[in-house]
Amino acid sequence: MEKEFKATIGLEIHAELTTKTKMFCGCENNPDEKNPNTHICPICMGHPGTLPVINKKAVEHVLRVGLASGGKLADFTEFDRKNYFYPDIPKAYQISQYKYPLVSGGNIKGVEITRIHLEEDTARSSHNNDGRSHIDYNRAGVPLMELVTEPVIHNASDASGFAKELQLLLQYLGAGHANLEKGEMRVEANISVSDIEKFGTKVEVKNLNSFKAVEKAIEFEIERQISLIKSGGKVIQETRGWNEEKEITFSQRVKEDSHDYRYFPDPDLPKLKIGEIEEFSIDNLRKTLPELPNERRMRYENLDIGLSSDDIEIFVSRKSWANFFDQAINNVDSNKERMKLVANMMISELAVIGKDIDIESEQFFGKITPEAIADISKMKTENVLSSRGVKDTLKILFSIGGNPKDIAEKNGFIQKSDLGELTLIVKNILNENSKAVDEFKAGKLQSIQFLVGQGMKATKGSGNPAILKELIEKEIKNL
Repeated sequence: MEKEFKATIGLEIHAELTTKTKMFCGCENNPDEKNPNTHICPICMGHPGTLPVINKKAVEHVLRVGLASGGKLADFTEFDRKNYFYPDIPKAYQISQYKYPLVSGGNIKGVEITRIHLEEDTARSSHNNDGRSHIDYNRAGVPLMELVTEPVIHNASDASGFAKELQLLLQYLGAGHANLEKGEMRVEANISVSDIEKFGTKVEVKNLNSFKAVEKAIEFEIERQISLIKSGGKVIQETRGWNEEKEITFSQRVKEDSHDYRYFPDPDLPKLKIGEIEEFSIDNLRKTLPELPNERRMRYENLDIGLSSDDIEIFVSRKSWANFFDQAINNVDSNKERMKLVANMMISELAVIGKDIDIESEQFFGKITPEAIADISKMKTENVLSSRGVKDTLKILFSIGGNPKDIAEKNGFIQKSDLGELTLIVKNILNENSKAVDEFKAGKLQSIQFLVGQGMKATKGSGNPAILKELIEKEIKNL
């Protein structure tokens, strides 16, 4: 019988924090700066004799993330020097936290968290085809949150799901943009496989710059390790990179242990007693927390309007969409049918109308306001607009904005419900479609839908389909 292997995965995730200045100096924290080495100073360049100063906002961000994830906030914390020599570390050490992190424990999406701590980011290296390398120190010293999970994840999908949920949490808290493609959030996976009830040899995989890469790299590494063990080989503890084009991991260096970094407390920075800082009390921090992603999911479920889990995730995963939706349903007088119509219009109609616009953009909704889409839902439930009229009104609103009722009236989208006018139209349709009339009389009930469709066509979509159906059935009985 072939052995079964179990994969064990732990994640280390770094996220740049949104502060005005860097972690230990007054240089601007600007992730979009294109000109290299412009936001630098003697402190973040590690010049001798300079003294760092702790960025209070960065500490607050990490504490709020810890509180939101159910972690234990430290009463005492300090910063340490993590010593290693590399060109992107100007001081030849990185200021980080080792023994006393800001947050211990916590749980996100069922995954236990070991710790969350604060450190400074490194510079950005780039390598040319001619063999020359360049270093941009704009990023050096930017506040960086590191979150480490317990090794309790067992598949690539759950690992990616955790990373996505952390990204959402950071965005909801305003702590970070967490854009993986820009390097604002970086995921590293520690992966081991074993056929017995103990951990195998851990391999760290770096350079995962998308959720797709997280999944593919973990899946590849699990299969690589299993194949290696089956063939009689031995997994070694090492750091591996991810080759996006070939979709394989590759060896980079033997993995360091914590003692290799020779951690010791930074003598230039004060030790912090968090409990003595009033604004960092749990009660005061809790007051600053917004509605969190999971709380929003539960609220949308409790609306009881038939939103599927996929529908809910579309809104929760895009703050701009969720905020637009919330504003719109606040204008429908708690009418559940209209709430559902608002959701359907956003997910089905607007997604098609705005297909050429970045769905994540704040400008996605064009010139449509939440109040306008609420008005359209009211017009639909009152049979002022047909489904076709809703689509056509939305298209015009998206481009030029305005009042939905005015647009519908000006363009002839208002449903015709005048019995006299619709009766004349119905009589003409029945005369022109005698075959469908005969089929309906013979018991082919679906023929009525064809005749209603002809009525909608004759009224250019403005006929009230319910009234048309009623009139068609009445006129056929009279034939």
